[in-house]
Amino acid sequence: MSLGRSANDFRPTARWEILRIRAELLRTVRQFFDERGFLEVETPVLSADTVVDRHLDPFWTVDVDSVADITPHTQRYFLQTSPEFGMKRLLAAGGPGAIYQITRVFRRGEIGPLHNPEFTMVEWYRVGDNLETGIGLLGELCQALFHRGTPRIQTYGEAFSTFIGLDPHLASVAELRQTAERMQVAYPATLSLDDRDGWLDLLWSEKVQPHLGRQEPVIICDYPASQAALAIVREGSPEVAERFELFVDGIELANGYHELRDPQELRRRIATANAQRIKDGKAPLPATNRLLAAMEAGLPPCVGVAMGFDRVVMLRAGAKCIRDVLAFPFDRA
Repeated sequence: MSLGRSANDFRPTARWEILRIRAELLRTVRQFFDERGFLEVETPVLSADTVVDRHLDPFWTVDVDSVADITPHTQRYFLQTSPEFGMKRLLAAGGPGAIYQITRVFRRGEIGPLHNPEFTMVEWYRVGDNLETGIGLLGELCQALFHRGTPRIQTYGEAFSTFIGLDPHLASVAELRQTAERMQVAYPATLSLDDRDGWLDLLWSEKVQPHLGRQEPVIICDYPASQAALAIVREGSPEVAERFELFVDGIELANGYHELRDPQELRRRIATANAQRIKDGKAPLPATNRLLAAMEAGLPPCVGVAMGFDRVVMLRAGAKCIRDVLAFPFDRA
């Protein structure tokens, strides 16, 4: 027997009745999209490309015979943190305008009651959708999975103001910090005084998100423009990202974008994210990828959404920890 392992480590952590709930929910998801004319697709799990995000850290590997063969020029291959790049490449290449995928994705360092480094994601795209129709489709899927009625739609600013008492689009970093101290929210010493999004995220996660979706599911939209990721930014006062998220019982389940289509803006956002990663002490991720080429060829107008399937199973099964709905979590993989 290997050191650090017990005689029972071969056993699953999820009970069989929960694995049956999981299988039924997978059938529900496939039926939902099949009935609406979506094509189920598969894209690479291992790729030379990867989403460049300040907070997402991919696992990576190299195709060499030994460590001695690795050089600074050795090609890295990444386990995908999302199937986003591959699915958008399919859309840019023509074919069906509505696609979905159920796949495993990987995020290094993410482990806890709601996180496992390997997890199941449901992701879908539909050409021609805008923010309103994209939110509507997510609401329909939410009803199919939870039978708890139509989700309520609320803006990020409305939710933040309700529970924090500040306008998140106008509040200064000093005001955000003072509010965190007044509300007795602990913050890490590494949180910079000029990291506005860091303070917004801290207050959101500690004082807003736990309240969301308690009475009925809630879809939050119109995030700050600085948190657009790969969503379109809508002009106005203030500018907001056409991004939306689904919350049920205080848990974030899905993240959607009215998708960015401008390759020059994508290059700018990748550079910004890599600069933030370097500032955070992380390695930058590849600045060039095949998605840029796809966007230059012409990505059609669309909305894309990613849903964490394991969290859906948790809520339906009444589980308190993600390992209770996985056959073999990270420590037993």
